[in-house]
Amino acid sequence: PTVAQEDTQAPNGDYTGDYTKAPECGTSDRLDALAAALKNLTPEFVAPVMAYLCTEEVPDTGSVFIVGGGKVQRTALFQKEGGELFDARLNVDDRLLSQPELVAAIKEADVLVPTVTDRIDAALLAQSGENLKLIASFGNGVDNIDVTAAHARGITVTNTPKVLTEDTADMTMALILAVPRRLAEGFEILEHGEWSGWSPTWMLGQRIWGKRLGIIGMGRIGQAVARRARAFGLQIHYHNRRPVAPIIADELGATYWESLDQMLARMDIISVNCPHTPATYHLLSARRLKLMRKDAYIVNTARGGVIDEDTLIKLIEAGDIGGAGLD
Repeated sequence: PTVAQEDTQAPNGDYTGDYTKAPECGTSDRLDALAAALKNLTPEFVAPVMAYLCTEEVPDTGSVFIVGGGKVQRTALFQKEGGELFDARLNVDDRLLSQPELVAAIKEADVLVPTVTDRIDAALLAQSGENLKLIASFGNGVDNIDVTAAHARGITVTNTPKVLTEDTADMTMALILAVPRRLAEGFEILEHGEWSGWSPTWMLGQRIWGKRLGIIGMGRIGQAVARRARAFGLQIHYHNRRPVAPIIADELGATYWESLDQMLARMDIISVNCPHTPATYHLLSARRLKLMRKDAYIVNTARGGVIDEDTLIKLIEAGDIGGAGLD
């Protein structure tokens, strides 16, 4: 886990925030003592706990409130020399917590583990208890957390970059295939029993081999998408705040476009892989969406706010964009 800092481009070309590593953990004895407590936990639970243990002194006792966690049927206790280290209270129904429930959680917790659907803003943080020292985001993004307000209260905010890079790229590639080939449409017709038999012109889609893919945001995920897309015969183009390192561009056969407008007007498929920040809110505005070709497709596996989705819906309904795949 890493400590989230200001949003700037990292040296490896990531279109993400600039991150600095948290201090290294302590002695091997300290880690050995944690092994028994951690061994039964899945990786997504281990990371936030280790983030706390790597940045703070181990307390005698503490409470971890895990907002997300799925169908976990037990309360996890972290042991320290035979006593309780953390009492982890889990959202076992994996539901969106109400504002009063979030307030109650931050009043008593030492560590809060929110998901992307939990808005941790300044107003909520103002009600936090004195014991809250860490907000360990359950994912890569921290746009749902007021990091500045947290730091002002002496609360560390961590995230988990890199853990979902390949998974997000898989989903992106799946949508790049599914939209032009009309896979979801075909499934829906079959599901509703509306298929009357094969014909030469039924459900014709578009081949992607040889088409131009424009990637917005050539960070870790954008590069992983490019590697997959190149294997499917797509030509790789990208827009970023600055070009990636030449060795990466050569590996991917990628063409850099300084002008996003120019790239949008010439691509067959657009893949949105940039972070959601104030600077990228509605980056694909109504004006820019209208620059796209009528037969072009757009795939968004970033935050929805990067696109003016109201305009996108209107363009699809009017037949002014070929289609969209939204994660």
